[in-house]
Amino acid sequence: MTTKTTILTMVLSLAATTITAQRVMTIDQCVSDALLNNVKMKNAGNDVEAARQAKKQAFTKYFPTVSATGMGFMADDELLQMGLGEGMGMGLLKNGISGGVSAQLPLFTGGRIINANRLAEVGVESSRLQRKLSENEVVLTAETYFWQVVMLKEKLKTITAVEQQLAEFAKNADAAVSAGVSDRNDLLQVNLRKNETRSGRITVENALATARRLLAQYTGHADDSVDVAADMGDGMPEPPFALYAEPTAALVSTSEYALLEQNVKANRLQYKMSLGENLPTVAIGGGYFYNNFMDKSQQSWVGFATVSIPLSGWWGGSHDMKKRKLAVSNAENTLRDNAELLVINMENKWNDMNDAYRQIRIAQESITQAEENLRLHTDYYTAGTATMSDLLEAQTLYQDSRYSYIEAYAGYQIKKREYMQATGQ
Repeated sequence: MTTKTTILTMVLSLAATTITAQRVMTIDQCVSDALLNNVKMKNAGNDVEAARQAKKQAFTKYFPTVSATGMGFMADDELLQMGLGEGMGMGLLKNGISGGVSAQLPLFTGGRIINANRLAEVGVESSRLQRKLSENEVVLTAETYFWQVVMLKEKLKTITAVEQQLAEFAKNADAAVSAGVSDRNDLLQVNLRKNETRSGRITVENALATARRLLAQYTGHADDSVDVAADMGDGMPEPPFALYAEPTAALVSTSEYALLEQNVKANRLQYKMSLGENLPTVAIGGGYFYNNFMDKSQQSWVGFATVSIPLSGWWGGSHDMKKRKLAVSNAENTLRDNAELLVINMENKWNDMNDAYRQIRIAQESITQAEENLRLHTDYYTAGTATMSDLLEAQTLYQDSRYSYIEAYAGYQIKKREYMQATGQ
């Protein structure tokens, strides 16, 4: 007895530890953890930081370019020799050193530096918008996993209710057989249905375990360590009418549209930079130089100005500008076309959400009718005016109606999120 008690205590302790370690989350907690831990958000954050570093790099082009050079040499004989007469000569430059520091500041580059900085700013904004799109994807996926878990848990509740009904049917059938008012076929049909229900439970439990693991992985938790806190009940969710946004007005608040606008800006700036490549470049500079080639030090300060005109660059540059101008036109066309598609998508998402809401209402009505149908067939079977097949068919209709309601309710929640994201809410 002592050994059995010890083993039982260890099992209960292990079970309690498992339950304690399990994290029960609301939908808001699932979304929050997914945004914090999911790899898509981490990568998107890195992309934003990379764009910021590119912007800082572009800003350095406003500052002077500073360079330093140095050189030294040593030869086995003088590099420069002169004959001065019979038996006489002179050699120079057997060794020496030189070095200097110079700085050059661009005064005019055809707008390339300014436009490069503006393009870098567009890159930062585009990366932020891409991160917002990644955030939308993560939120939608996290909520989808959440409602999958809720849906499967609700199906298990339905299966439990069905099992209780079947147990009552089996008791009634067994009593009827014992009383001689029914044959054993009724009891056999109930047992077959019980086996089907057991098989269905196994399928749902396996699907639930997989859904929980997916939710745990997506939110950054240990495998199979999370559960959800939600209960559908039998009521209707809040109607979607308050969420409606006029598509044309909502268009400008979407990240997709803003990203298209940034693409147009980027192409226009690239065209300006292409134009700047074919304009003169003006710069000023100065430096300090030192050399010692003939055992005598020499120092000098130098100032200079440069003007560079790309004469032959216009041959290829004109074609590059035309290519960039066509790219701007393509970006503008894409903006207009995708804007129309985004509006259509909003309208479709609105219709899908409303359809999903109506499906809940239909499923709810079906549950009421299926419950009444099951109650009547139970009474009819008890009175001997209905067969067990009729009763089991009514019970199946009840289970199907519950499943339809559960799936419709979860589906509506996902459609609602999709519509809110499509309209920038």
